[in-house]
Amino acid sequence: MPVFPQGEGIAPESASAGASKARASEPKAKRSKRRLRASAIIAATAAAVLALSACGGGAEQKSADGKVELRFSWWGGDKRAQLTQQAIAAFEAENPNIKIKAEYGDWSGYWDKLATQVAANDAPDIIQMDEKYITEYSTRGALLDLSKYKIDTSKLDEAALNAGKGSKGLTGIAAGINAATILANPAVFKAAGVALPDDKTWTWEDFERIAAEVTSKSPKGTYGAAAYGTDEASLGVWLRQNGKSLYTQDGKLGFEPSDVAGYWDFLKELSEKKAVPSASEIVEAEAAPLDQSGLATGKNGMAFWWSNQLPALEKAAGGELQILRFPSKTGKAADTKLWYKASQFWSASSRTKHPEETAKFIDFLTNNVKAGEILLADRGVYPNSDVRDAIAPKLATADTKVVNFISDIQPELGEAPAAPPKGAGAIQEIIKRYSSEVLFNRLSTEEAGKKAVDEMKSAIGA
Repeated sequence: MPVFPQGEGIAPESASAGASKARASEPKAKRSKRRLRASAIIAATAAAVLALSACGGGAEQKSADGKVELRFSWWGGDKRAQLTQQAIAAFEAENPNIKIKAEYGDWSGYWDKLATQVAANDAPDIIQMDEKYITEYSTRGALLDLSKYKIDTSKLDEAALNAGKGSKGLTGIAAGINAATILANPAVFKAAGVALPDDKTWTWEDFERIAAEVTSKSPKGTYGAAAYGTDEASLGVWLRQNGKSLYTQDGKLGFEPSDVAGYWDFLKELSEKKAVPSASEIVEAEAAPLDQSGLATGKNGMAFWWSNQLPALEKAAGGELQILRFPSKTGKAADTKLWYKASQFWSASSRTKHPEETAKFIDFLTNNVKAGEILLADRGVYPNSDVRDAIAPKLATADTKVVNFISDIQPELGEAPAAPPKGAGAIQEIIKRYSSEVLFNRLSTEEAGKKAVDEMKSAIGA
């Protein structure tokens, strides 16, 4: 089942990323234990972090020759590492007195390691941060308020900029932006003799009808769409279209059990009408890596992904894919209620001994065209509009398609959602688990809604 990653960039790495498929290949029990362990480590460091970071950045410390070394951590695979190292080299060439030491790995171990480093007062100076955890770390005093340093944010998309703001100030600068989408495989539609939908006018009823038609006219095992239900993004869109939200501005859930029950009612209906796979097929597909996902292998006509994953999926599919807006209740694009999501953030440790130099490097990654020409769309569409325009001729065709989609939906965007509160890292696992309970008829949608909401409230209220 296609899973929205934890904000991954254009080419999903080991992560989610949103980051995503490698995690799905782990046994469920192992994934749950890992997430709980990461949350526990973060929570256990609260007192230490707050005590150590009360006054923000540490005192400036430089070597006798005036040179400074900064540690920079991120998650991602080989391609991201190569590009990021090139960006580091470009920065060092302009700033010979600042040395950047790279620390990177895949998503699966990144958060455990970071939580341990923070607890030991050994956090990297620059941290690639995710939306799910930025509030967790910033409210505990572990992240630097970047608004106090010289970082130009005048050319950043407002929604992306606001996503990094919280009660502790600006603790994250968006490294890229993306949007929730449905990706379609035209080859599957053509083989079934079904026309691709008009994503500016289609409704959820159209989605169900079209997906079921593709299934009925395709070989056994091929479905018109993959199922949703393993992610926060599709639930977030569903809730927004029904006047609710995933979270509120004061850090609580923005919906009731009946709201998520309705989300699962429609999922069950899709499965019963064979618009999406059966419960057992959904669980089986969940473990597939990206290049073996139903969309990439031609087993799904449509699937739920972040816009930034299109290039990697096209490469895996060996052919062109099409980006579609989500359906709406009314058939009007303006009622789709999409939003720009920060794919990742550049954050800094509140305990860095070199806050000025750290901010200078983040400013370089954010605003320097040289950095943009190297990183391109690896972490999503560049949030700096000037850099985005400057690098446009250098983008691959698939990346250009993503940039154009992001630009096209700008007039239709809904209000930016509230940032995930502390404990939000557990929400996706809860959604996924109860989606499975519903699909296998182990719980009614009403029972699942009540239990899921109770667990979610406990997770973000802890």
